[in-house]
Amino acid sequence: MEGKPGPQHTARDRDETPDQVLDRNTGELLQELRVTITGVQVLFGFLLTLPFSYRFGDLDGLETALYTVTLMATALSTIALIAPVPVHRLLFRRRERAALVRVGDRLLVVGLALLLLGVVSAVLLVLDVVLGWTAALVGGGVVAVAGLVTWYAVPIRIRTRSDRDDQLR
Repeated sequence: MEGKPGPQHTARDRDETPDQVLDRNTGELLQELRVTITGVQVLFGFLLTLPFSYRFGDLDGLETALYTVTLMATALSTIALIAPVPVHRLLFRRRERAALVRVGDRLLVVGLALLLLGVVSAVLLVLDVVLGWTAALVGGGVVAVAGLVTWYAVPIRIRTRSDRDDQLR
């Protein structure tokens, strides 16, 4: 609606019906999943080939543990990020779009957290093998902080500020 200050983000501001809101939310969720799943697939594919390289046997106990954490976090992330597809398929034509959006949102947040763990542990593993443990800790720390800040802290801060602004209106 024209003339209203601030962002217009409610269904009423957009003149949307509840079904239109669910359709828009489903579309946004699917777009986010498309972007995310590509990254997790590339990482997971790489991890699945790693044990077949000739140097894999040279990994020490810590490196093998890091590989295991990386593989498991990435596999679980893959499952969480793909899960909205079977949920949708099993709920298809049952008028459960609100449940799909709610469950899909939670699975995406969990999948992203697991993906961040997988990426950080992959960086730790690679940098440990290539440059040593000190460089691995620094590089892994930088990646962890960057992921936590950009994927969680910034959006949470924006959401908190938006919620506070909404209360003042």
